[in-house]
Amino acid sequence: MKIDYSIFNQETAIERFIYAIENDFFVEAHELLEDDWNLYKKQGEKKKALALKGLINGATALALYFKKNKKAGYEKVWPVFHKYLPLLEEVELEDKDRFYFARDLLIKKNKLVKD
Repeated sequence: MKIDYSIFNQETAIERFIYAIENDFFVEAHELLEDDWNLYKKQGEKKKALALKGLINGATALALYFKKNKKAGYEKVWPVFHKYLPLLEEVELEDKDRFYFARDLLIKKNKLVKD
């Protein structure tokens, strides 16, 4: 399926990510933070990159569960989200409250996962 990214017209990547998660576009959400993640890696800002990697993995895990019906994949990736969560506390990010909101939103969506 080709993704129509024109629906994501929010000003910042984190706002696009939040919109995608709110609307269950988990696959697309994964892509929306990748440019920032890669930029932080390139700039040597490892903790920032890993904090974003955590959010990306949260979206990926939910995509695996809800969109791709791959429970085993979800079970492998969701812990990576939790692994990097503490880094959000350690890094400086513009609009950091939105990153916290995204984290909390992923946790809320994850509560819909059935064992």
